Amino acid sequence: MLPGRARRRLGLERILVRLIATGGVVGIGVLIGAILVSSKVQGWITGLVVAVVSVVLSAILWSSRQL
Repeated sequence: MLPGRARRRLGLERILVRLIATGGVVGIGVLIGAILVSSKVQGWITGLVVAVVSVVLSAILWSSRQL
């Protein structure tokens, strides 16, 4: 989907980009949790949904070679 890079990123740059993207995963989890809690969904369902979404997004993020 994405074109290849002409140069490889430095180690520090790769780590920084992944940390920022991980912060985005946490933000998405917080947003989903807030929406579910405001809709009065039971706590265990909210926790389960947020955990599953976070694990899936993190797996996609950390397996990506483009970051």
